[in-house]
Amino acid sequence: SVREQDVRALILVPTKELGQQVQTMMRQLTSYCSRDVRVADISGKADVSTQRPILMEKPDVVVGTPSRVLAHLNAQNLALHSSLEMLVVDEADLVFSFGFESDLKNVLCHLPKIYQSFLMSATFNEDVQALKELLLHNPVTLKLQGSQLPDSTQLQQYTIKCEEEDKFLLIYTLLKLHLVQGKTLLFVGAVDRSYRLKLFLEQFGIPACVLNSELPVQSRCHIISQFNQGFYDIIIATDEQSLVEPAASSSGKEKKKKSSAKGAKAKDKEYGVSRGVDFQNVANVINFDFPTSVDSYIHRVGRTARADNPGTALSFISHTELSALAEVEEALGGDKAESALKPYEFRMEEIEGFRYRCRDAMRTVTKQAVREARLKEIKQELLNSEKLKTYFEDNPRDLQLLRHDKDLHPAVIKPHMKNIPDYLIPETLRGVVNPLSNKRRKRRIKPAAEGVVKSSFKKHVPGRNPLKSFRYTGARNKKAKGAKS
Repeated sequence: SVREQDVRALILVPTKELGQQVQTMMRQLTSYCSRDVRVADISGKADVSTQRPILMEKPDVVVGTPSRVLAHLNAQNLALHSSLEMLVVDEADLVFSFGFESDLKNVLCHLPKIYQSFLMSATFNEDVQALKELLLHNPVTLKLQGSQLPDSTQLQQYTIKCEEEDKFLLIYTLLKLHLVQGKTLLFVGAVDRSYRLKLFLEQFGIPACVLNSELPVQSRCHIISQFNQGFYDIIIATDEQSLVEPAASSSGKEKKKKSSAKGAKAKDKEYGVSRGVDFQNVANVINFDFPTSVDSYIHRVGRTARADNPGTALSFISHTELSALAEVEEALGGDKAESALKPYEFRMEEIEGFRYRCRDAMRTVTKQAVREARLKEIKQELLNSEKLKTYFEDNPRDLQLLRHDKDLHPAVIKPHMKNIPDYLIPETLRGVVNPLSNKRRKRRIKPAAEGVVKSSFKKHVPGRNPLKSFRYTGARNKKAKGAKS
């Protein structure tokens, strides 16, 4: 029997990035029946009125955040009370922590009495239990057995103890000497830190993208898409959700919370990097700032070593982060005598020659420079995502050329910092570092060694200076022509 076209399934997600990812995956799964199964993602930042025509066509599957779905239900753009058959809540443990509890409860008032529900969650915490009691009746729990992270044969986890200045020195050395190769995610704890690190790396000609909640959602999704396509090798991601977890009891901490909440008004609460975003083929995860919880560490490091691909996780640990490290080691190690996180064998004394360059770069990256870079990046991305949106829809190839890792240059750039003199390279790394320059030297020397040097040894006459044997043949030909005439 032919049924009337209507919305049959609703997928709720905590972030806009995850909403777009779900839509892309659904379209791939239904590519051979796209005429019969239509999917619409309404989690974007567009006006409710502009998304109304999409919902008027009554797609079979609607994807969105709880707040966005509720806005369309209140505007009567979406009706689910009679047609909905399936409800899916993805990353359920983040829905309440992202502030969607009231929105979700209001959405449930618009649903029919009978429908099938699915809750997907990486962890089972109190929020998931509350959501489970709210949505499910006599549920069947499917828990996938296995470790939270791959074993040491696939994922290698390292830690190195270093303070603030050493963190910048170490990341500069690892990236500039190509000791870290492949796609890399650099996690920091705050937005200012991400721009400070980007400006610091710019001093040495190391391009990187910044990904945080202040950027428009179109720019964030475009950065992730181009990163997966291989346009960029380094993303500096801000995992801000992990910083909101601890509850402050003292009045001083409460004041800090209030001030931070005021400053976070411009940020997008429906943002998440360590969770729900599909970063593909990530070779390395570097915790520049160590996460504040075990779950956050697992989700950060879980961006690499996916499927059957190998991966590496390196965490910088300061003295204030030792307690968080102990919690992670206890959670991952369990009863095992051998810890999953091994110390990174790196001799800091061998890179002491780079310290003065590191300090010069850090002096130029001032608070004013970070503030200017932050404003410049946001303005630039707003221009790209809003004003050029219609242009890029007509010219999709030009969108591929739009890059997000360009230099911001609010700090003073010293050109000599981009090059590494040979005397600064540690002896153990000479011959490994700067493979391009070594190849160029070999290409120049090789033909000379085979063509010029060997022939000169064969034709060498004792007592003759080999440097004076090279003569200008044009003069000889002129003399010969003059003698003939």
